[in-house]
Amino acid sequence: MILVLVVVVVPLALVLFADSKGMFDQLGGGPFSTDDLSPPSSASGGHSSSREELEAETRQFVAARNYRLAARGEPALDVDSEVAKLMALDPANGSDLSPEVDAELREEVRTLVVARNERRKAKGEPPLDIEAEIDRQLREAGA
Repeated sequence: MILVLVVVVVPLALVLFADSKGMFDQLGGGPFSTDDLSPPSSASGGHSSSREELEAETRQFVAARNYRLAARGEPALDVDSEVAKLMALDPANGSDLSPEVDAELREEVRTLVVARNERRKAKGEPPLDIEAEIDRQLREAGA
């Protein structure tokens, strides 16, 4: 009985295996495949549409943040003013960071550099030049 099973099943398995060469190439394909990762084209194809989409997405993110803040009992944000501020920072507009944001960023980096200097002093290492280190960090961050 086992001999008959082996004689019938082994040749059948070999035939099916030889016939399945193209099956492995098709794995992962189909309508939900990510092989073609080209971005979908917009219906109008204009710049204003992408600007409107960006503003709508920004508004969604700010509204979600506002919801989380309210859920924690923190003061809510003015969604419109936050969206306007974030859209003003859009690199597609050619605008750069406003001077007060740049000053805030510089002050935040200064705080981190001073803290790093304190740790270096505690280890017995020489301190860094604070202004030079701030400039280096901002350059590396692309700000």
